[in-house]
Amino acid sequence: MSSDSSEYLRAGVIQLCSNQDQDNNLARTASLIEKAAEQKCSLILLPENFSCMGSCDADKNGVAEKQDHSSVLAFLAEQARRHQLTIIGGTVPLKSDNSKKIRNSCPVFSASGELIALYDKMHLFDADLDSEKHCESASVKAGKTPETASVNGWKIGLSICYDLRFPELYRHYSSIGCNMLAIPAAFTRPTGKAHWEVLLRARAIENQAYVIAAGQSGVHPGNRKTWGHSMIVDPWGEVLATSNDGEGLITAELSLNKVKKIREALPALKHRRV
Repeated sequence: MSSDSSEYLRAGVIQLCSNQDQDNNLARTASLIEKAAEQKCSLILLPENFSCMGSCDADKNGVAEKQDHSSVLAFLAEQARRHQLTIIGGTVPLKSDNSKKIRNSCPVFSASGELIALYDKMHLFDADLDSEKHCESASVKAGKTPETASVNGWKIGLSICYDLRFPELYRHYSSIGCNMLAIPAAFTRPTGKAHWEVLLRARAIENQAYVIAAGQSGVHPGNRKTWGHSMIVDPWGEVLATSNDGEGLITAELSLNKVKKIREALPALKHRRV
C-alpha cells in the first residue's frame, strides 16, 4: 500500500470482461485486486457491471439485491478490509422502490471496509445506433444527485459510463473542490472507438483533475461488445496509463501538488463567466 501521505496516491484501474457467472466474475476481480495491492495501490476502481454482465440491461433485475443485503457490497467491503485499500466498486445492481427498475449504483469503501459513498447513475443510456439499440431507462431508475468521496485529502467525483457525455456534472464536481473524477464504464465498441479517449481527456483538461476510468472489454452474453481501453489521465490531459483489449490492471502515481500547480499556472476554473 502507498504511503499515508495525502500528497501521493497510487491508483489502480481494473479492466474486465464480465459475464453472467457472478461467482466467476468476483473470483477474477479478487485476483486483480490482490495484484493491485501487491503493486502498492491504495485506491482501486472497478468497471461498470463488474459482478454481472448479462445479454441486456434487464438481466440486472434478476441479480439485484437490497442494499442492506447485497452480497456484492459485502464482497467489496471484505476486499477493502483484507487489502487495506479504498475500492470504488464500479457498479452494483441494487433494488429500488420501483419493482420494475433497479439502481445502477457506484459504491466506495474505505480501507477499513466502511461504505463511505454511494452514487446512483444519473444519465441513462438510451440510444439507437446503426448496429445496436439500448434503452437503459426501461430497467434502471435514474439517480438524482451527484456524490463525492473523500480519501486522505483527495476529493473524488463519482460518475458512471454515459455520465461522461455531460460536462456539467464534472464542472459541478470541480466547483466543489474535486481533484479526481472516477468513471466506471461499459462503453460500446462503436461509441468507445469514436469518443471514449477524447471525452476522458476533455473532462480532465477542462476540470484540471485526474480522471480514472475503468471499462469492460470484450464480447459478453448476447454478443454485446465493449471497448475497454481503461485509462488514467492527469490534469493536463496526458494519458498516464491505458489498457488495450481483455482483462488486466493499470496503475499510476497521482500527485495533489500536480493538480495545485496546474490550477495555479492556468487558473481557468477561476476565469469562468457562466
